[in-house]
This record gives sequence, C-alpha cells and structure tokens, in this order.
Amino acid sequence: MSSPTPSRMHSEPATDALSTPVAWADTDGLIRGLNPAFARWLGVSTRRLIGQPLAALEIEGDAMARFLDNTDRDVLRLHRMALGMPGESPCFAEGWLSRLDGGGWLLEAHPVDEFPALDPTQVLPNALSAALKGLAHELRNPLAGLKGAAQLLARRAAHRNDNDDERELIELIESEINRLNSLLEQLLSPSPQRPHAPLNIHTVLERVLRLAENEGGWSVRLQRDYDPSLPELSGDADRLTQAVWNLVRNALQAGAANIILRTRVEHGARIHDHLHAMALRVEIVDDGRGVPEALAEHLFLPLVSGRAEGSGLGLALSQQVAREHRGSLTYRSRPGHTVFTLLLPQSSHDPDEERHVH
Repeated sequence: MSSPTPSRMHSEPATDALSTPVAWADTDGLIRGLNPAFARWLGVSTRRLIGQPLAALEIEGDAMARFLDNTDRDVLRLHRMALGMPGESPCFAEGWLSRLDGGGWLLEAHPVDEFPALDPTQVLPNALSAALKGLAHELRNPLAGLKGAAQLLARRAAHRNDNDDERELIELIESEINRLNSLLEQLLSPSPQRPHAPLNIHTVLERVLRLAENEGGWSVRLQRDYDPSLPELSGDADRLTQAVWNLVRNALQAGAANIILRTRVEHGARIHDHLHAMALRVEIVDDGRGVPEALAEHLFLPLVSGRAEGSGLGLALSQQVAREHRGSLTYRSRPGHTVFTLLLPQSSHDPDEERHVH
C-alpha cells in the first residue's frame, strides 16, 4: 500500500485519532502537518511546530538532516532518536522517516524510555542466578582460609621490624580478601526492603553531594538544578541515597569535570506498563567519557563493569532501588554528555492512583 500524501493525511479523521505520533513535511523538509499525538508527545503546540525544519527536531546527531539531503533512499530507520524543540527536554522514540509518493516526508515515532535498562530478573535465567549464588558460597570457604593465613603472616611480620615490603604485601592481600568478601555479601545477602516513609528528594541529593565533594575534591564542579516545588515522595531515603551516589560516583570515575543534579516534575508519566498522574524526575548529568559502546545493552546487569577494578554491582543496585520504588532508571550517553534518569512515581505507596497501560 502506498504512503498517503500530506494533504490526504491532514484531512483524514483517522490520523487525528492515532495514538502514534506522526508528522509530515514538504519537499524542503519543513513541517506542514502533525497529529495531536505528536504535539502531546513533544509537549509543544501544533502552531509552534508548523513551519519548523523537521531535521531541527533531532536533538542529538544529524541522521535526519543527512537523509533528507540524500535522494538515494526512501526510508530511514531511526533507532532511539531524541527529538524536541531547542531548550526543551528531549523525547525518545523508535521511528521511521520515509519519502511520500506525492512528495515530502513522513515521520512516525514510537515513544520509548531513554535507553531502557535490561532487567536482570528477566534477562538472567533462574539457573544462572542460582549458579552465581552457588559460586559465591563456594568461594567463601577458601577466602576465609586465605584471610586466616594472611592474619597469621601479619602477626609474624609485626615482630620483624626490618621487613616493610613483606608487611605491605600482606596488607594488600588482606585488603583484596575484604573486597571480595564484600562482593560476595552483596551477591548473597541483598539489603532487605524497609517500610517507606515521606521524604524530600532534595535532602537525599544533598547527602549525595556531600559524599561527592569529599571524593571529588576540587577536580569536579557539582551543580544543583532543583525544582523547589517538588512534593514529598514516599520511599527509603538510605536506599535512594545509595542509588544516586552510585550514579554520581560512576560519573566521577568516568573522568567528569562537571556533574549536574537536576529535579523536575513530570505529569502523565508512563513507567513500565503503568501511567502515573505525577512522577519525580531526577537526572544525573556529567561530561565524562560516556558509556562504552560494548556495554550499552548490558550496563545494568550485575558483574558488568567498564573498569578493571569495578565490581559491576553499582548500577544493578541502583536499578533495584528504582524498582523497589516502582520507578525506572534509564540513560543516554555519548562522550562528553551522559544522563542517567531516575523516574519515581510521586504516590509510589498508593497503587490506586496509577492506571495500567495495555
């Protein structure tokens, strides 16, 4: 079936009734029409969009602009495109930009979360999860033996004042044993959930900033971009602090010189398969090296890390905390600009205030 022409689409009531955001442009790439779903999705009025260059909506990259200048192809697949008006928050979608038979272009967008994280509880088979726990149990005994031997060597070395190199090596062994034991404890005994209580998300973020100031020192600039009108959230302050601190610490370890903690209210937020009247949006923005391409699809899986000394549990824990609060953790990244977004339903304690999205 051939693609509809812009004039035909504009006159069809069915186009206005579509829930899929659709916009069309003329041969010069200027927007000539769109359905209400497209305007609602971007949060911009139809009048403001009409006449704008379609390619100018692409916030990151220039795939659409290059395609519109290329006459060799009729359809462009857009993977995780970020669209929006300049100065506005980006919206993310899977999409297609196609040439219309009567001239011009058609953009179809299917909104998605920004880099939705793979859920370890769904991605990892139960057998593999059980194998990890079994391996952790098996490692505890030899580690306990190694720790005892290291302590014995340390006591012997304490009586010999002329062997600093030996004591230094023993301290290194003990330190690595303690690190491995801590990793095993996290695998075997994840922190149990505690009852949620009202909290101010900015109090959580201020605790994280104090931690970041101590670790980053003068090498990093920490900025606040808070919405002071945010309502209280029902949650676990300690767990949320740990989740956000993991994200900020990752930014520090990625060489960020600037880190921004931003908060906003989001109305009509869709989280997983539920629609919430209101959600709190927390963004951690940094200018570090970005997420390595090889890790992009598996970043939130446990034991996946881009650093040799990393445990690979920090992001997995942050995602778990988001899930405990019925929220989501997503990200987008390129070198010099990475944004992790924690979306938390404002009334996360009241399931009656959310609507299931089919």
